[in-house]
Formats: sequence, structure tokens, C-alpha cells
Amino acid sequence: MIVYSSDKKEFLNDMDSGDIEEKILRLIQTRTGKSIGKNEILSWKNSLPYMDRALRGVQDIPDNAGISIEYHIPNSAKRIDFVISGLNEKKEESVVIIELKQWSVIEPTDIPSTVRVQFAHGKAESVHPCYQAWSYSRIIQDYNETVQDDKIQLLPCAYLHNYKSDGIIDNEFYQEDIDRAPLFLKEDIAKLREFIKKYIKHGDTKNILYRIDNGKIRPSKQLADHLVGLLKGNPEFVLIDEQKIAYEICLKSLSKNKQNNVIVIEGGPGTGKTVLAINLLVEATKRGKLVQYVSKNSAPREVYQSKLSGTMKKTQIANLFVGSGSFTTSKPNEFDMLIVDEAHRLNEKSGLFRNQGENQIKELISAAKTTVFLIDEDQRVTIHDIGRKSEILNFAKSQGANVIELKLESQFRCNGSDGYIAWLDNSLDIRPTANLTINDLNYDFKVFDNPSKMFDAIKSKNTNNKARLVAGYCWDWISKKSPKSFDITFPDFKFAMKWNLAEAVMLWVIKKDSINEIGCIHTCQGLELDYVGVIIGPDLIVRNKKIITSYQARAKTDQSLKGIKKMASTNMLGAKKLADEIIKNTYRTLMTRGMKGCYIFSEDAETRQYFQDLLKINVEEKYQIKKISSLKVADKTKKYGKKK
Repeated sequence: MIVYSSDKKEFLNDMDSGDIEEKILRLIQTRTGKSIGKNEILSWKNSLPYMDRALRGVQDIPDNAGISIEYHIPNSAKRIDFVISGLNEKKEESVVIIELKQWSVIEPTDIPSTVRVQFAHGKAESVHPCYQAWSYSRIIQDYNETVQDDKIQLLPCAYLHNYKSDGIIDNEFYQEDIDRAPLFLKEDIAKLREFIKKYIKHGDTKNILYRIDNGKIRPSKQLADHLVGLLKGNPEFVLIDEQKIAYEICLKSLSKNKQNNVIVIEGGPGTGKTVLAINLLVEATKRGKLVQYVSKNSAPREVYQSKLSGTMKKTQIANLFVGSGSFTTSKPNEFDMLIVDEAHRLNEKSGLFRNQGENQIKELISAAKTTVFLIDEDQRVTIHDIGRKSEILNFAKSQGANVIELKLESQFRCNGSDGYIAWLDNSLDIRPTANLTINDLNYDFKVFDNPSKMFDAIKSKNTNNKARLVAGYCWDWISKKSPKSFDITFPDFKFAMKWNLAEAVMLWVIKKDSINEIGCIHTCQGLELDYVGVIIGPDLIVRNKKIITSYQARAKTDQSLKGIKKMASTNMLGAKKLADEIIKNTYRTLMTRGMKGCYIFSEDAETRQYFQDLLKINVEEKYQIKKISSLKVADKTKKYGKKK
């Protein structure tokens, strides 16, 4: 979306008038309906004068070259600070993309393309500005038909007008980023001018950016071919049984666009919901459709972005993966298909303060010609999760959508056993089942009396980086403010570990060194391991063989049950019932992350004993078969008749 649009001459006149910040602000408010923070307005005031200096009095940069400020990339929340458009010496259409930063100092990190910056709220990691500029150019290149067909050149760069060369921002560690998008520092204004002059020899009177902004959004063939190549022959993404049937039904709906389609696919843990979602994403992209993978939880998005990036930078496919709150301002039928994984985690409102939009389910159905919801209601793990099948069907009906309901039955996690899931439902008192034992299942379930020994067992299973510890959220994140402190400790067992809530948090499940960190529900839901070790917190204990939950035992830093105390003040029974469901669902989800095995530990002895006793139940007890001490041959008595 074009916000501020002018040519070079008009831009310089606006700078002379002294009110360009107010003009940009009014345009953003008019065209997006959103307000802008003071810091952002201040950034325009501080940075735009430097672009004025770079362009003013330079005759080789034509007055009718196009200028855009705060350009909103279509189908993305990303905005480009400054754009200059025109033609080069060969009359080839060119667009210079400039990322502006006020930084004067940064700290290096050991993470590629990442620096640490002091912001108003404290220090935080940020992508290198050269990488940022390049990534924005890639989104446009990979998704804009006009850029692809008209062969428009996109030339990204970064201009840090307050930053003097210090060997950090321009360190060779970031050379790959700088090669993709040149870096210009405080002393480089002449070099920036030369860069612009090289590609903008003739003006375009704002024509190029207008065509880009109105261009059809579709994935490039290069992107589609890359994704298809990664899935081909990869056993992790092979579709089996009803997964394949559901896949074909979903794809068939792409050609039926006269009426909106809503497809609800139910499936428990390990039934292949995410495998189906990724296959649909890749195939729809291959067919040139505008499609996105949507989830409330960012962990699966981050992990599958990483897995699908291959030789590409992750940013090149980042636009395929978005959060569920990204559609509050979407136009009706803007997308061909939206694939909503973990749909049970959808919220009513969006935004950090849950005050944006109307209803995520309604918005997702409205935004796409076909919306696929993959759901397991027993994995709703916060009080804000509204993703129920009945809710989806109600909104689909109200919007006149064609509804298809499907179910994935086959269990591919937990060693292919539906029995383990059913046993867990019974054991956690989620629902009664006939599955009282798992002794006859090929699934490795163990109860440990010592968390350190459980951790040792998990480490021994981590030969292929697919074993991790997780825990219920009953321990505060102490290490956030005190990095040398530990979050989860059991002194009697010499056990002390930290939450995995620091750097690259959402990639915890695939980071090689993260075996030494403990995951939580927010970083493992929607993902799978071979082995999982679960620390059960005091929010779930057993007394007299009865499961008892307590929301008061959750950590103060946990957001899952935020608001439950207020609810309890007016409806104690309702609050307790909801909290009980959330806590049990949380442990059910944690205890089904392991495909081959689950190990558990609880500090509470009676809770440990409860699960140990469940493992002792044998087949005879299961079917209530009485043991017979001995077998005797029938006596030769008249009772049995005479032998003939």
C-alpha cells in the first residue's frame, strides 16, 4: 500500500515546508485506520532530513524520480522506510529500497544476521539492517507478478546516518548481508548518492511503484520449485491414508471459488495435521495460489519456516507463515486459501492487548476463498482459546460458506498407538475410556523418582536431536532478569535448569544445544519429538487416586490463565471448571509430544505413585480375570457319567 507518494522535487518541497511528518501521519491514519506511536513519528523527523541531504542539489538524480515513504508491502505487515524509483542508464526499471536507522551503537551476537540494540524498553535482538532491507526486497520479488513479469530491478540498501564505522555493524560476520544490501554509515553520504545515481538515471513520474502496488500477488516459480524440491522424497512430509484423502479434498476446493469453502479437519495428537498443512501450503503455492499457513502459536511457524528454507534464507518464505491475528483488516476473499493449524488456539480478539479486530475465526473465513481449520479441542491450553468446531461451523454458516467436515484417525505419534492417547485421557481424568493399561503397547512410558535421572535418560535418547525436557508452567522465569539464576530447581536432587525463553526461543525444539533447557507448552505445542520428559508441577496432583488441579499453583509469569482470578470472583465454579480443563489439556499435550516415549516426574510422591500404580495394572486386572491356582482333571464320578 502506497502511503506517502511524490517525486523528488515534491519531496524536497515537503521537507522545506517543515510538516512532512504530519503529512505522513495523516496519510497513514487515513489509509490504514491505525495510530502511530510517538517514537515512529520522531524517527521520521530525525531520519528524513538525511535523505533530503542525499538528494538535494544532485542533478544526476532526476526531479521526477518517484519517492515513497512508509510503503506497506502487500499481504504483509512490513513497511519500507524510503523508496526511490526510476530507470537506469539502459532504461531498465529500478527501485531502490532504503532501510533507515538512527542507531549509533550496537552489540554483536553469534546469531547470523542478528545484532543487539538498546531500545527505549531495554536491549533486544534485531535483524541487521542490511538483512532487513534485503528481506523486504525478496518478499516483493517472490510475490509480485508485476515485478516478476516486467523484470523490475529491486536494489536494497541500509543507511545508518548516525553510525560511525566501528568494526561491529560492518564486521565480516555480517558480510553476506552487506553483500546483498550495501551498508552506508554516517560518513558515507557521498557513496549513498552514487548508489542511487547508478540505478536512477531517469525519472518514472511515480509510475513503477504504482504498478507494483496494483500488481497481482502470486508466488514466484522459483519459490514454488524450491518448496516442492524440499518436500519431494522427504519422509517427514509423506501423506498416508486419510491424510491423502483430506489433502485431495482441500485442493479440489481451490477450483470451486464461486462459494466460500470452510473445511474443518479434526485429529488428535500425532494424526498428521501439520504434515497435511505443509503439503497443502506447498502444493497451493506450486499452483500459483495466494496461500498462507496460519497459527496462533509461533513455535510451529518458526520451526517449519526453518525446515522449508533449505538453501534459501528463512525470510524468503516467511510471508507464507503468519499469526492468526494478521487478518483484522483483510479484504474479503483476499487469499485463495488459508490453512489454520492448531485452530483450537484461536482467540477472539487480536493484538498484544487483545483489542484488535472482531473475531479471529470470522476474519479467517472472510479473508479466504477456502479456509482449512485443523483442530483438536483437547489441546486448548489458555482461557483465551476459543477454537471449537461448533464456533467455526456457526461462523461458516453465517457467512454462507460451503462446509466440509473431515477426520484424521490414524495415530502416527506415540508409536502409532491410539491406545496411549486413550489411556492418557483416562489417567488424567479428561474422559473415561476402556484403556486402563499400556503394558501391551509398544510405547516407552516411565515414571521417575528423580528429575536428574530422568534428564540423564532423556539425554541418552537425544542421539538425533529429538529428545527434550518440558514442564508445566509452575515456575517463574527468574533467569530473564538474573541470567545466572535457574528457574526450575529441585535441590534435593541437585537439579537446576532454565526455561527455554531466551534467544531463538521458538526454535528450541530443533536447536542442538537446547537439550539443556526446559520447554513449555508455548514452545512445543504443534511439534513432535522422539522422546519427551515431562516435569509435572504442583498445578496437577493426585489425592486418593483423584486428579486435583490448582490454577493458584501456576507461575506469575504464565499468561495461559491470566484473568482466571477475576473470573473466579464472580463465578468460582465456572472458573475452576475452565482452569481444570486447561491444566489437564496442557499436560495431555506435553505428554503426547514424544513419538517413541514419554518420561514423567512429579515432586509430589502420591502423584508419582498414582502413575506407577497405573503401569502395574496388567491384562488380567484389565479384563477382571481371576487367577486359578491349579487345574485338575475331572474326577471319574457319576456326576460326569460313566466312560463308555
